[in-house]
Amino acid sequence: MQREHDNSIVNNSMAYDENLAERVRVYLHSHPMVEEKKMSGGLTFMVNEKMCVGIIKDELMCRINPAIHDECLAKPGCKSMEFTKRPMSGFIQVEPSALKTPKQLAYWMDLALDFNAQAKPSAKRKKAAKK
Repeated sequence: MQREHDNSIVNNSMAYDENLAERVRVYLHSHPMVEEKKMSGGLTFMVNEKMCVGIIKDELMCRINPAIHDECLAKPGCKSMEFTKRPMSGFIQVEPSALKTPKQLAYWMDLALDFNAQAKPSAKRKKAAKK
């Protein structure tokens, strides 16, 4: 089953909006260290080996400076990302209504990219030794 949403088609069996994913790819094309990873039922874009943005269903997830988290929440279409029903400081989700234009997408992408330069990478997990 598919539903149309702001000039993009989201397949309900699909975990993320491919149209939004392509817009993010185009925006990140000039960054040399970008890797896409399917995670948590969505798509995550790693920049410089650090989580930067992602797509969950039809929303953009951004890792931002926790110091501006509350300021971002005051903007239309922005909400805290929740994990186990708890808000995660420094992680927001942006609704499609706030991503309609290239300028709107650029605003949120730039916030995430600005923080990415300062963010610490996650600790690498050690792979279990094969027996």
